Amino acid sequence: MRAEPTPPLATDTTALRPLLDTVLTALQDGARARSGPLPAGGPETVAAQVREALGDPLPPHGTTPTAALHTLVRALAAGAADPTHPLCAAHLHTPPLALAAAADLAASALNPSMDSWDQAPAASALEDLVTEALATAVYPTAPHPGALVTTGGTESNQLALLLARERHGPAGHTVQTVVGANAHHSFRRAAWLLGLPEPVTVPTPNGTLDPVALDEALTDLHGPLLVAATAGTTDTGRIDPLPEIAALCEAHHAELHVDAAYGGPVLFSDTHRPLLAGLDRARTVTLDLHKLGWQPAAAGLLAVRDTTDLAALAHTADYLNADDDTEAGLPDLLGRSLRTTRRPDILKTAVTLRALGRHGLGALVDQVCALAQHLADLVEKTPGLELYERPTLTTVLFRPTDADDTTVAAIRRTLLTEGSAVLGRAHEDGRLWLKATLLNPHATPGDLEALITLVEGGSDR
Repeated sequence: MRAEPTPPLATDTTALRPLLDTVLTALQDGARARSGPLPAGGPETVAAQVREALGDPLPPHGTTPTAALHTLVRALAAGAADPTHPLCAAHLHTPPLALAAAADLAASALNPSMDSWDQAPAASALEDLVTEALATAVYPTAPHPGALVTTGGTESNQLALLLARERHGPAGHTVQTVVGANAHHSFRRAAWLLGLPEPVTVPTPNGTLDPVALDEALTDLHGPLLVAATAGTTDTGRIDPLPEIAALCEAHHAELHVDAAYGGPVLFSDTHRPLLAGLDRARTVTLDLHKLGWQPAAAGLLAVRDTTDLAALAHTADYLNADDDTEAGLPDLLGRSLRTTRRPDILKTAVTLRALGRHGLGALVDQVCALAQHLADLVEKTPGLELYERPTLTTVLFRPTDADDTTVAAIRRTLLTEGSAVLGRAHEDGRLWLKATLLNPHATPGDLEALITLVEGGSDR
């Protein structure tokens, strides 16, 4: 039996540097092979290409590191839905900033585990400082705000429901969540996981949570109540009327959570921040910086108005946070997450904030919001297209005039199969719409015109 060589470790910079060159070359080669925002041919074609590149998934002996890295990174890039391409605009799937991706590489190479201080001394201090600053941005007048790093909106919303349940002690398992029909699907899943009652759904006749209907629902319900409002819906980007909802919650002694996974980073924009008036009246707030923060996934946060609410997450495992270690001054990290092993995802965010500052990020928010308005203008000026509404954030819904839903769905799938454009889909007003979610600050008016042309061509097929 031949002896296999011991591969170098990630912090061996002499070994890592040429591998980075290999990765960058493979990314370029794959993008050239793809040529558009999505690989052409559909699922079967892509799967066949991946099988060919991979070969035996578990071979008895390996190839060289350079060959393996180039082959598979190239295959992944060639078969990627590329969020940096201006015509990849289906989902809240952001093109990450280069400096954030570089910081993420450093996090992977150092590989701290954020479950005990002796595994992540500097990373734990960095997380404390940056989450406190971001929590203060959400709650500027609160004396003791805080925030936890999460994997995104689903985990943050689940944590918000968990904290609400624990605040109410024995009655916590009867906490009734009240959501709008526009709410994210994660609330129902979270209630199911936590053993809470099925959320009560309030109508959203204008795409946002109706205060009159909410008032009626809260009047009829009893026991601990948690209202979950939305600041940036998945399908349209709309923002619920937060001041009115907060006032109703106060009147009915209900707690308020705001899912601002999409819209929360609008706080960085001086121009658009007023859209989030009333956000600081929520007890908990979900934010995702891998959406309008241009971070590689994952970069979620749950902000709380008062850090004492986080005490419910306290947990002891002697090998990680023994009482005598904590009493001696070693920070206790287990109460910072429901996860044990977790990456230092805060590093990329810290680097981005330091490099761009609030105004730099706010300028990017303003830029993509302006792109959405421009696309709406183009749709309104195109005789064969219909605009659903003027965008609130960066989501634009449109469709060929007089087309039926089958035709709209077919246009989207044709563009996907061709690899020419990636658009989402949304049902609103009883009809199916094409959805463009514009998160690429490098997209140009010419790119938007090209998108319109592709949709027009698709409707003629």
